[in-house]
Amino acid sequence: MTEQALRPHAEDAFAEELKALAAADDRPRPPRWNLSPWAVAKYLLGGTLPDGTVITPKYTGPRRVVEVAVSTLATDRALLLLGVPGTAKTWVSEHLAAAVSGDSTLLVQGTAGTPEEAIRYGWNYAQLLAEGPSRKALVPGPVMRAMADGRLARVEELTRIPADVQDTLITVLSEKTLPIPELGEEVMAVRGFNLIATANDRDRGVNELSSALRRRFNTVVLPLPATVEEEVSIVTRRVAQIGRGIDLPPVPEGADEIRRVVTVFRELREGVTADGRTRVKSPSGTLSTAEAISVVTGGLALAAHFGDGVLRPADIAAGMLGAVVRDPAADRLVWREYLESVVREREGWQDFYRACREVTSA
Repeated sequence: MTEQALRPHAEDAFAEELKALAAADDRPRPPRWNLSPWAVAKYLLGGTLPDGTVITPKYTGPRRVVEVAVSTLATDRALLLLGVPGTAKTWVSEHLAAAVSGDSTLLVQGTAGTPEEAIRYGWNYAQLLAEGPSRKALVPGPVMRAMADGRLARVEELTRIPADVQDTLITVLSEKTLPIPELGEEVMAVRGFNLIATANDRDRGVNELSSALRRRFNTVVLPLPATVEEEVSIVTRRVAQIGRGIDLPPVPEGADEIRRVVTVFRELREGVTADGRTRVKSPSGTLSTAEAISVVTGGLALAAHFGDGVLRPADIAAGMLGAVVRDPAADRLVWREYLESVVREREGWQDFYRACREVTSA
């Protein structure tokens, strides 16, 4: 069934790479790690093994960021991946868990409604009512299972979880135990257990971490891509991976449009054109790399199903409008001003200008 999954887990999608790395890895491995820290970093950053196996890069960014993240997981401190939306926090978290534990599914998805039971444990209420509290009636959560098995647990969007629920993690991270007062027992973490959390402070609905909880984490900030080329590479690679799963046209057919999307996003994010000559207003949205991937993927779907399979400006114009204009009043003015003052005057961008102007005026 794995090959039919719309989005296989990282440990399934890259099983051959992980197997090749394990075979070539002769360095010391922490308890219950499938790979050494060196091999985990190699898996994320990419490279070629001595036998010729090519490891595709999962993260494009500073090597030191990955090295610090991996080395943190080899200690008794938890890892907090912090960054603005779209900096690949979830992607890195998943691949770290896949490489270290061979299992990225021990996941708590943080939302404003995440209950304490999602982090600790729940109950099979039919069995609870019939027999009373017992180990058989207890339903362990992902964190409890990771503690018992010595694996990595993941908590996504930690700052979206209510503050009192967040603090459930304090005992887990400081004492490495999870009390079960109903049974008068506790689950003690075995060697190999650790936790990766992701968070950002740019979205609405963010709950600040308490100082007590923040002290339990080593925080690694994932930066936005440093250059246009780096961001184009990330978008191209991810769109290709997504496209293969849903039979979209090959990415090289749309290389020019990908560069345009990335250029526009970076200029609007930074408030200045790439040549540094013109200041532009920034819209209210984040215009992240993840959103650029979404715009290009949507454009490729239009090109595949309603065009000739080649990505053109008309295919991405509506996606661009949706990404940039989040506040219909203020952002539309920002977008129109950018189109008229920057895009309209840019050589070779006339088709892009006309397509964006058409959907903006509609």
